[in-house]
Amino acid sequence: MTFDEACAYLLALPRYAKYGDAAYRPGLARIEALTAAMGRPHEAYASVHVAGTNGKGSTASMLAAVATAAGRRVGLHTSPHLFRLTERMRLDGAPAPDAWLAEAVTRFRPAMDRIAPSFFEAVTALSFLYFAEAGVDLAVVEVGLGGRLDATNVLRPRLCVITHLGHDHGALLGETLPEIAREKAGIVKPGVPVLAGTDRPEARAVIRATADERGAPFHDVTEEVRLWDVRPAYDHTTFQARTPAGAYDDLRVGLPGAHQARNAALALRAAELLFDARPNAADAVRAGLGDVRELVGLRGRLEVLRTEPMIVADVAHNADGLAAALAFLRTVRPSGGRLYVLFGVMRDKDLGRMARLLAAAGATVFPVRLEGERARPVAELSAELRAHGVAVAEEGGVAGGLARFRTRARPNDALLVTGSHLCVAALGRHADGRPLR
Repeated sequence: MTFDEACAYLLALPRYAKYGDAAYRPGLARIEALTAAMGRPHEAYASVHVAGTNGKGSTASMLAAVATAAGRRVGLHTSPHLFRLTERMRLDGAPAPDAWLAEAVTRFRPAMDRIAPSFFEAVTALSFLYFAEAGVDLAVVEVGLGGRLDATNVLRPRLCVITHLGHDHGALLGETLPEIAREKAGIVKPGVPVLAGTDRPEARAVIRATADERGAPFHDVTEEVRLWDVRPAYDHTTFQARTPAGAYDDLRVGLPGAHQARNAALALRAAELLFDARPNAADAVRAGLGDVRELVGLRGRLEVLRTEPMIVADVAHNADGLAAALAFLRTVRPSGGRLYVLFGVMRDKDLGRMARLLAAAGATVFPVRLEGERARPVAELSAELRAHGVAVAEEGGVAGGLARFRTRARPNDALLVTGSHLCVAALGRHADGRPLR
């Protein structure tokens, strides 16, 4: 198979990102069978398992960057991808080679045909295989959806991390925070330390109780890391931190937004637990957090593509993520300017809450038409936004919305492109200034 044929084969498998709940295939039987056919590659290296509602991708990327800065050979599995499928399986920041993926899919297509995995299950198994064949020292693996029944949950990691918890995928994970926390805490393994980053007491109590039941040492970042003097800028965030291992003065994380300081606190404490606070850990933390974009290839997290007028790309895809993005823009965008938002969203998101946030921010929204059955139709999106008092501009695609913004924007205006990874991915083909790819 060629690379394009391998990608086409994988993308033809049941895919949640395209079809939503109809393609969701919970359970571990298929991933167990597929990894067994591959020789159980995920058992060949140490791993860290990262779950959560928001911040899990950033936290996983920061931890991987710190491990790379400490001299480890690091695999990083994240989802979804922006431009190329191989972004989901990175080695020291570089996506897996096209030739490797084509050969691996060819080699294991008979097993995939027999087992009939979902797209996510197949790609997860391939990530595990790539990391084993590349000889990684450590794999940092982000959960896809939930935790308990997610394909990544075949891991027995050295450390489990659970980031901020909020409401998302309610039909699958539950409508209350304790229900959601139970699904996320499904990654906790007997005897494996777990680090919790949620500030919601009811969710934290569920994670702690699960850890106690399974004999897993429990660490709470809200108790073990003190953050202060958080100062977001347009391309980074600085803060002070103190942990059980010591003080970190003027830490800089190369991602903007006050919420990234909280994610960095999780990654920093995870690194201390993982590396036993060795003497070089502080240097690795500084280098890894400061250069996270370069070290792991992380894109689309409040990424400022140009400044006059400002264009910001962010993959926020739920209400909590949108709130963080809008809070960031309040601190960095020029005063007196207008805020525009290029916005497309999936059907299963809390659009009412997102619309209220956009209305409160005084945003003018260009509703975006996205592909796939899971996407919310643009006419329905526009109607819901208007019902919540949002100023709605012309509907269309990402390229059209960007062109319309350029025709009306003044130098002190700002455009936020958000609501879905698909919006940001499309922007990469059209944005001027520094491209996303």
